[in-house]
Amino acid sequence: MDYNIILESFEGPMDLLMHLIDQAEIDIYDININEITEQYIEHITKMDEMDLEVTGEFLLMAATLLEIKSKMLLPQEVADDTGSSSDIDDIDPRLELVRKLIEYRRYKHASKTLKRLEEDQYKVHFKPQEDLSYYLDQKEDLEEMDLDKLVSAFNNILIKARLVEESIYMDEIIRERYTLEECMQRIKDLLQERGTIKFSNLFTEDPDRTEIIVIFLSLLELIRINTVTVKQESDFSDILIYRTSREG
Repeated sequence: MDYNIILESFEGPMDLLMHLIDQAEIDIYDININEITEQYIEHITKMDEMDLEVTGEFLLMAATLLEIKSKMLLPQEVADDTGSSSDIDDIDPRLELVRKLIEYRRYKHASKTLKRLEEDQYKVHFKPQEDLSYYLDQKEDLEEMDLDKLVSAFNNILIKARLVEESIYMDEIIRERYTLEECMQRIKDLLQERGTIKFSNLFTEDPDRTEIIVIFLSLLELIRINTVTVKQESDFSDILIYRTSREG
């Protein structure tokens, strides 16, 4: 059977050998080692004649093919002197080469998949990042007061609330419950009216722990989303809450 060899650029000896197998349209598990060896040697000979690079790897593969070919010509011994089966690679010298070809084909397919994904990525256009310096600048006021001081103020109010609860019957307390969203809106409304409010003014005269916790969490969320900022003019003074210029 004749094969028309077209010289191409191959990444290595396995690439060339796989090309010859695919060109012959034969099963990788049923390689005609005689024909493939002849085609392989003919190919690297033409590469050498055309001054194409023939590295030691190509020559090593040629030697491997010739070795397999010679083993295929030898009588196959199915059993040794003890009667046990011989190593399966001795029964069929092609098997080790087949394993390497299968592994190579697997990596080759993976390489093509990654290449396609890379090409698809080039077709994706991303929106340029916006200038966020304005929002970053608004956080400068937050650095004027340590968060620990805010937590300390929260604890002080919580302690007072516990003392009040211990001095009266809890079933006599009737309070309107706020959700976190409602409490956040209430704080924003107060700032809209007054411009600045004291932290202590956010609470009723005798707040219970639930009210204190909800208000405190609401304030923290407003700080996090950069809607309000807080400052303390001096140690032990009341904490002041302002709208950020973003909200103004």
